Amino acid sequence: MATEVVVPTLGESITEATVGEWLKQPGEAVAADEPIASLETDKVSVEVPSPVAGVMGEHAVKVGDTVQVGALLATVGEGGAGAAPAAPAASAPAPAAPAQPEQPSGDAAAALSPSVRRAVLEHGVDPATIKGTGKDGRLTKEDVAAAASSKPAATPAATPSPAQPAAGGGRKEERVKMTRLRQTIAKRLKEAQNTAAMLTTFNDVDMTAVIEARAKYKDLFEKKHGVRLGFMGFFVKAATMALKDIPSVNASIEGDEIVYHDYADISVAVSAPNGLVVPVIRDAQDLSVAGIEKTIGDFGRRAKDGSLKMDEMKGGTFTISNGGVFGSLMSTPIINPPQSAVLGLHRIEERPVVVNGQVVVRPMMYLALSYDHRLIDGREAVTFLVALKNAIEDPTRILIDL
Repeated sequence: MATEVVVPTLGESITEATVGEWLKQPGEAVAADEPIASLETDKVSVEVPSPVAGVMGEHAVKVGDTVQVGALLATVGEGGAGAAPAAPAASAPAPAAPAQPEQPSGDAAAALSPSVRRAVLEHGVDPATIKGTGKDGRLTKEDVAAAASSKPAATPAATPSPAQPAAGGGRKEERVKMTRLRQTIAKRLKEAQNTAAMLTTFNDVDMTAVIEARAKYKDLFEKKHGVRLGFMGFFVKAATMALKDIPSVNASIEGDEIVYHDYADISVAVSAPNGLVVPVIRDAQDLSVAGIEKTIGDFGRRAKDGSLKMDEMKGGTFTISNGGVFGSLMSTPIINPPQSAVLGLHRIEERPVVVNGQVVVRPMMYLALSYDHRLIDGREAVTFLVALKNAIEDPTRILIDL
């Protein structure tokens, strides 16, 4: 008897999702609670586990289909790991067996997502020789790209292939449907531009004191708290102090009312296999630098393995986006409605500055605050950035709440 697998409850107000990829194919053995499919919602990817152990049945929907909560995804038939060979034997059609060798790496190819399969074919690498960094050791596109770039011997053999179409004047295009997450990001960012009166104010900050404090205490910090001491802990804590002094930066507009928050729920962008996600540090004003670093570290690990929950992405009163990790020198970030402001951090680079009448070289970072001018005046935006700058340049202020 087959057990039905349906679309699970995805969170408050979320009624549908898009099928991102199938992690199990018909006829494969499935363990209880083993992920069989990945669904993409407006905020994050969600893996659907099998409710029972058995053999994967037919898929009821295809990759890219939109499915409602409670809709049938697939069935799992009775049997365990030992029953898996019986399924191919019963479906005696010979073409099913030869289909396997056509995959880039034999049996391992079945576990690859469509995007990873395509990357494997494009780069001409053997996925069996690559160590996966995704959940349960699965390969990601980044793993394939990294393996291809670290394989110099393959380059000479690969060059004649692309050269031939170029000589013949041929050019290729590929059309890939936008994921639900990317569609939602595009929609929300455009809505923000259409709704808010956005303006960006800049400042710069001397990172000398924070860099010295981090170098001095990072080993003791990691030994005591079990997490690395980064720069985000300082910036989040300094931001909560500045938000307390300038409450309009932490407020939002609802209709004809301004909603002021006596708490700071800070949204921070972290990397996930399918792009950036923005979980929320709740009540960041009550956390120490260590507590903030632990929370961000936990978000980063769970974003990588796809176990962040929907509720952890909701809300947020203020956002911090760190483009500096990708090398950005300066940017004008877009606010995340209904929030009214977003702080952009950028790369640290040594620049000549004047200190006490002398030209010295200091590690400097540009700060950018984009804000909704309907709610936040220029004076308030500048005051916020100056308060943040003062706290970072003299971290003792963070300790004594000054």
